[in-house]
Amino acid sequence: MSTGTTWALVVETTQGIGQRKHTVARVLAQIDGSREAALTELERQARGYVPEHPASPGRRRLLRTGDGFLLVVEGSWQTFASRFTVGELLADSDAPPAPEPEAGGPAPPPAPDAPADEPAEPAFDPDEVDEDGIPVRPAWLGRTGLA
Repeated sequence: MSTGTTWALVVETTQGIGQRKHTVARVLAQIDGSREAALTELERQARGYVPEHPASPGRRRLLRTGDGFLLVVEGSWQTFASRFTVGELLADSDAPPAPEPEAGGPAPPPAPDAPADEPAEPAFDPDEVDEDGIPVRPAWLGRTGLA
């Protein structure tokens, strides 16, 4: 179980060529612990990073910035950049579910979609449906707490 801060290691890199050049961001890894540990891993990743462009790389320069690193790779026709940053992970819509509470611990709060003051029975009579099976009276009609 992690007790520290979770840091995301992000690379923003140049994709495409010519007028179709654009920047694409992706998370390389997540690190639990200190910001310094995350920056150390980010530097390791930046040093070994091989960008898609240029196809024939020339000079390669890795620069330390205030929040990470900047990799500048010169090609025969154009220069491409990859920016490496570390950021504190505040939310993740695809995070694994939280661990179950241990036995004897506090009970979890009620689910936000089922307030305790509302009846558990449906807000419509199941027999009151049209020919397609759709309730004649919407489930939300008459509910309290809707703003």
